[in-house]
Amino acid sequence: MDRNAKTSRRNRGFSLIELIVVLVILGLLATVVGPKVMDRLGRGKSEIAKLQIDQLEGALGLLRFDVGRYPTTSEGLAGLIDNPGIENWAGPYLDKRTLPKDPWGREYQYRAPGQYGDFDLYSLGADGVEGGEDDSADVTSW
Repeated sequence: MDRNAKTSRRNRGFSLIELIVVLVILGLLATVVGPKVMDRLGRGKSEIAKLQIDQLEGALGLLRFDVGRYPTTSEGLAGLIDNPGIENWAGPYLDKRTLPKDPWGREYQYRAPGQYGDFDLYSLGADGVEGGEDDSADVTSW
């Protein structure tokens, strides 16, 4: 009979107190780790936008080498994929033959001549409007 008592104790499972303690510990971990993970996610998207802007700048440099100028604002970044009627155009200048969207799913902004250089290339960040701070800050080429 002693053997049956040991077996029944093993098969009982966890007590309610043990489950509550585990849930409290998991809740505490989530409140400490959660904000740090979300902060990293926002910074990661900004880093991806910066890398994509660098890639687009390289493609714009190749186009300028071939034709002697950057596309105008009206020709836009689409001039990297399809010839908008530019003489000596030798593209497409992007491997995937599609313009990437920023990590928030919007088009990159382009103007030439730019306010900060030969051209301005930027993403409006998480909020989709100019300016902002932290995750909502613009990611720019200048």
